[in-house]
Amino acid sequence: MPILFPPNEFIKVKELLVLYRCALRNMETRMDILLEDFDNLQNHNPIEHIKRRLKSYESIAQKLHRLGHPITSDSARKNLTDIAGLRCICSYAKDITYIADVFKNQPDMKVISEKNYVTKPKPSGYRSHHIILEVPIYLTDTVHRLPVEIQIRTQAMDFWASLEHKIRYKYKTGMPPHLAEGLRECAAQISDLDERMYKIQELIDIAY
Repeated sequence: MPILFPPNEFIKVKELLVLYRCALRNMETRMDILLEDFDNLQNHNPIEHIKRRLKSYESIAQKLHRLGHPITSDSARKNLTDIAGLRCICSYAKDITYIADVFKNQPDMKVISEKNYVTKPKPSGYRSHHIILEVPIYLTDTVHRLPVEIQIRTQAMDFWASLEHKIRYKYKTGMPPHLAEGLRECAAQISDLDERMYKIQELIDIAY
C-alpha cells in the first residue's frame, strides 16, 4: 500500500515543492557563476558536472512515514533536509574539501550540518562529503530559507554509490554478506585509484 499525502495537504505540498525548486535554481545559478570563474579566471576547474534532484511527493511521504513523522507539508519542511539536492562531481578526491569550502563561504547561506564521509567512510565503504546549506529564496514580499543538500564526490565514488543503491534496493531484506564485502573492497580500491590519478595529474602539471 503506497504512502501518500492526505488530499487536503496536496496543494500545500505542491506549493512547498515550488519553493524547493526555486532553492535548487538558486544553487544552480551560483554553480554557473563558479564554473565561469573556474574556467576563465582560475588555473583549474575541479568540477566535472552537476546533478540536481528534487524528491517526489511519494518519496517525501514515504520518508516521513518511515521516520514516524506526520505526513503533512509542515512536517516535511520541519523534519526533512534532503528534499532538494545537488550533487557535485569533481575531478579528484583532493578537490572535495576545496569545493566544500567554496560552498560554505557563500555569505548569505548558513551551514546546517556537515558530514565528511571521505576522510571517515561509512562501514559500507561509502565515501562522499555532505553539506546541508540554508539557501535564501527572495520572493516578491518575503524571504524563505530552505535546506539544500550538497553531495561532493569523485566520479568513481559516484559510480560506487549508484551501484550500492541498486543492490540495496534489490535486496530490501538485507544485502548478502558476500556482496557487502565486495563493495567494501571496491570502495578501498576506488580510494586508492583516486589518489593515484591525482598524483599522475600532479606529475603532468610539473612537466608542463
